[in-house]
Amino acid sequence: MIEQTHSTLISEDRGGPAQPLLLVRDLKKYFPVRSGLFTKEKRFVHAVDNVSFSVSKGKTLGIVGESGCGKSTTAKLVARLISADSGKMVFDGDGVVEYGGIALKEFRKNLQMVFQDSFASLNPRLTIEQTIAYGPTVHGIPAHEAKSQARELLQRVGLSPDQFASRYPHELSGGQRQRVNIARALAYQPRLVILDEAVAALDKSVQAQVLNLLQELKQERQLTYLFISHDLHVVHYMSDEVMVMYLGQVVEKGPVERIFNTPAHPYTKALLSAIPSMNPAKRTLKPPLEGDPPNPINPPAGCRFQDRCPHVMDLCRNVSPVLMNVTNIDAFSEHTVACHLNQGMRL
Repeated sequence: MIEQTHSTLISEDRGGPAQPLLLVRDLKKYFPVRSGLFTKEKRFVHAVDNVSFSVSKGKTLGIVGESGCGKSTTAKLVARLISADSGKMVFDGDGVVEYGGIALKEFRKNLQMVFQDSFASLNPRLTIEQTIAYGPTVHGIPAHEAKSQARELLQRVGLSPDQFASRYPHELSGGQRQRVNIARALAYQPRLVILDEAVAALDKSVQAQVLNLLQELKQERQLTYLFISHDLHVVHYMSDEVMVMYLGQVVEKGPVERIFNTPAHPYTKALLSAIPSMNPAKRTLKPPLEGDPPNPINPPAGCRFQDRCPHVMDLCRNVSPVLMNVTNIDAFSEHTVACHLNQGMRL
């Protein structure tokens, strides 16, 4: 699937740049909740509820939202770390696993994931060189070749092989361990990398270094990123497109500058208004949102943001809005929002 020429990895691109690398349709995942001794009714947490999106080749899709909105669950569903209840996923024109086409082993070589906890992601009993070389060895690459590749990747992520190859994870700082995790992901020569809060645990100076490294690797290796973060400044810097989730559903999606400059959903506006400002005259004096999200076990009918929305209408309490192009934007716009305010303006 993937060839190596000199130091640059060239991935197979069968569908051309116009075909999305990843296409997700109606992804759903409900987690069962343990019932009481005398309760027979089955209850479920609506973690991901009919989520659809696409990721273009060589681009970064940022996913944002409050804790519990379904960001990480969506990432795990895409990576096939957990199974979806329903939905369809297409990778560069091929269905994934049960939908026919690309096999799970081949799909996971093309997709890698970097997690938030850099220490828990590494085996404490393996040296750094062994950690990076382990996966390629399992996939059939000779041990000496895998170790040579591991040392090259360590050098590329800014860690001297002579100094770090024989060390163990506990001997490294958080930023160094995260660089190792990135190197390990690249060892599989992936096309899609999922970054789930990959820089959240790092201090700002180290965070900036890792983000710049990720941007460089994206250009060098034609990588596509699925980038999940609570830090909207980081999302703005890294992303080409942004998808906003609330209580398991997508409420807005579009180009990063359009989302940050002209948000259309009240929830997106509230998230952006919470970004700290360096200007003392623009300090946030009151919380942008009041109250807590609804219970994900029994979400309300209609719009799930209704109880916290300052513009709620009777329609919002009965009819669930669907994603539509934003009003006053051309019909070919990729900026979509699920809000009756937007749809009502069309009438």
